[in-house]
Amino acid sequence: MARICFYFQLHQPYRLRDYTVFDLGQKSSYFEEADTDLNRQIFRKVAHKSYLPMLGLLLELTKTHPEFVFSLSCSGIFLEQAQSYEPGVIALLQDLVETGQVELLAETYYHSLASLYSPAEFRSQVLQHERLVETLFGIKPSIFRNTELIYSNQIATLVTEMGYEAMLTEAVDRCLHGRSRTQVFSSSRPANLPLLLKHAQLSDDIAFRFSNKQWEEHPLTAEKYVHWVDSYWENDLLNLFMDFETFGEHQWSDTGIFDFFRHMVSKHLENKNSFVRPSDVIENLELYAELPVYDVPDPISWADIDRDLTAWRGNTLQDDSLRLIYSLEEKILSTQDEALITDWRRLQTSDHFYYMCVKWAADGDVHKYFSPYDSPFAAYNRFTTIVADLQDRLAEVKI
Repeated sequence: MARICFYFQLHQPYRLRDYTVFDLGQKSSYFEEADTDLNRQIFRKVAHKSYLPMLGLLLELTKTHPEFVFSLSCSGIFLEQAQSYEPGVIALLQDLVETGQVELLAETYYHSLASLYSPAEFRSQVLQHERLVETLFGIKPSIFRNTELIYSNQIATLVTEMGYEAMLTEAVDRCLHGRSRTQVFSSSRPANLPLLLKHAQLSDDIAFRFSNKQWEEHPLTAEKYVHWVDSYWENDLLNLFMDFETFGEHQWSDTGIFDFFRHMVSKHLENKNSFVRPSDVIENLELYAELPVYDVPDPISWADIDRDLTAWRGNTLQDDSLRLIYSLEEKILSTQDEALITDWRRLQTSDHFYYMCVKWAADGDVHKYFSPYDSPFAAYNRFTTIVADLQDRLAEVKI
């Protein structure tokens, strides 16, 4: 009889175009081809497979079930591309927000790792995202989720200082110390920020295992899934966090993922269970006694088996690229050159460093699935070539 808190992440990076040393100094775009825009092609493909049908389904469910609520987080660069490439996505998001049943969360505009490298840049990107959300949807988010659910005690302090009421992150066993992930936690003092922790097993049963015919629970039906949920206590909170592309892109329509979700929502409500948004949870903290502290001195995330940061940093390719891009901060910002600053910030998007990961086995397979490159080394070569051009442009600016 637990409560379900759904959060879906909407994000698409600006992928780097095929940029070589012969393009250096030519003032050509880092992200768009002259004849064909790969970013447009990918966004529109995913929109028709995932964004449009799933947003349509969510809108249908809000009308059918007024008690169905959930949360969304859209990176700024996702919203930019939606406006340019598929405005129908923005229209559906606006329709959903108007129902009053959907909560939009705050995040970094560029889906970056700035929280790990530059508190000032982190704040700038969060405020930029906040302004865009207010412009498009007329609301100001009160709950924060960081890029890839990256979290640490230090990041909690930054988020608290910005006035957010709570934050989402991953439930990592080494930080839980045997405690249940179905309760609300608090960050370490002095922040004391309420934290909602992802329930990885139930989230990944949908996001990763749904269509796996080798999984012992395949096929996953709505009845089976709701039965699992019903085994929890009334005050348990099941935070089901996943990529929006789970629906239609990672799990194709012919797997039955859309019908599963529709029936699961209906079945959950038929069983007298409830859905909540993060802000609903914060408003009802009296359901919990004193919040237990989730002490995370070293950053965690929702990625890979270890739930650490090695998806984006830890090998020499990634570390060198991150050092390069963040070392330019002071000089780039001092130019006040809007085009230069925008390119620099788009190059901070975490996906660029994710593609440089050299892991193998299960984690490596996931990285290969998402990468547009033949190898991590190809990703590194293209990125650093572009950064070299960015440095040349910076040198030409008179400050």
